[in-house]
Amino acid sequence: MGYFLGVDAGGTKADLALADEEKVLARVRTGTIKRMRTDAATATRNLEEGLRQLEDASGISMRSVERTCIGTAGESVPMVRDWLQGAFAARVGGELLVLGDVEIALDAAFPGEAGVLVLAGTGSNVAGRTDSGKLITAGGWGPALADQGSGYRIGQEALRAIFASLDEEEPTLLLGAVMDFWGIKSLESLVEFANATPAPDVSKLTELVTRCAEAGDPVAQRVLRDQGAELAHLVTLVMARVQRSSKRASWVPPVAFAGSVMEKVDEVRATLCKVVRRQFPKVRMLEGVVDPVEGALWRARSVKVGAGR
Repeated sequence: MGYFLGVDAGGTKADLALADEEKVLARVRTGTIKRMRTDAATATRNLEEGLRQLEDASGISMRSVERTCIGTAGESVPMVRDWLQGAFAARVGGELLVLGDVEIALDAAFPGEAGVLVLAGTGSNVAGRTDSGKLITAGGWGPALADQGSGYRIGQEALRAIFASLDEEEPTLLLGAVMDFWGIKSLESLVEFANATPAPDVSKLTELVTRCAEAGDPVAQRVLRDQGAELAHLVTLVMARVQRSSKRASWVPPVAFAGSVMEKVDEVRATLCKVVRRQFPKVRMLEGVVDPVEGALWRARSVKVGAGR
């Protein structure tokens, strides 16, 4: 019997699932193993803890794994990819496949079929698969260059909106909420903290921005709507390219969602859906969010890597 490991290596956490050909045998969550988000020692400790928990829960040695599929943002970045390849090779048996996190989420939503996946969590990305199996993406260039609609961009734009509101003399709940969250007592200290090197993890502000928006704060509401609209633009670009590649008349690619922002931040998702439906009124959008680990396991079970280790 073959054993397969699926991994969703996110920016704040990693989900790992061990399965055979038919069912999941054990599943655990540990801290991030993404090297762009943490140091090597912490990533190693988190990985080893996750693998140990899988072995304890299943009774299966990681050396018995036939194939592993890892999905992560920044999979093309040497520091990320090289570390993952080396760390798993030293601890897990079998072949290894490293893909983008949006690709395994796409596999979870539409295994082997055409469709579009919107991923927005700490970062963001949009991917589509054509009828011929070609992968088309937009965004996903990292926090300094893209990540529209992500937790990072929500936090970053909320900070900018706070100071724009001060200049414009528009009151906002965001200022007090952010200062309380970071334990900052003065505006000057907030300026210093926000501009520090290394920068604070602004993605952690997403929840409080959402709370302020739900409390009726117009500044927070604009931040979320703007990010939903920016992400929607990427979605329509991918949908149009996937649609043009199809030979099916009047076919509109379906859309699925993944990530904490798509799951929990209603204003971002609602705005995105509204904008996308303006261009594609007949689009079918899947409810809820998909589980990327299911896509990683589907790939691990069905794809022959060929190169081995």
